[in-house]
Amino acid sequence: MRILQPAEWTKPRGFSHGVEVEGPGRWIVLAGQTGGDEKGEYQSDMAAQVGTALRRIIKLLGEAGAGPEHIVRLTWYLTSRSEYEAAGAGIGAAWRETLGRNFPPSTLLYISGLVDERAKVEIEVTAFVPAA
Repeated sequence: MRILQPAEWTKPRGFSHGVEVEGPGRWIVLAGQTGGDEKGEYQSDMAAQVGTALRRIIKLLGEAGAGPEHIVRLTWYLTSRSEYEAAGAGIGAAWRETLGRNFPPSTLLYISGLVDERAKVEIEVTAFVPAA
């Protein structure tokens, strides 16, 4: 996987503009993961929900023999700009705990709500595992 970063562009913080994937391998596509735990319970703050969603993503990738280094795209659906901005430090900590120093291309969208009204975030993932 090669990160696409034109030399004259400022390097983005926390994501990449694009990646190139070449060669044989396996694609992994995950449904959107919310911040609900295994029992369907949600914590009330955005950072905790992001942390739960990211841990769910890592668990699912592990089921396919993949890890955060294989993520080639994230799409975030968030219900509150102000809550997201206020939770920056907690979200950063959750990112470092789960995704480490991997910054795949990401798109963030603010929406009016998710199917479960308690959910504040849902994250979709596409990953690619090169053939050995």
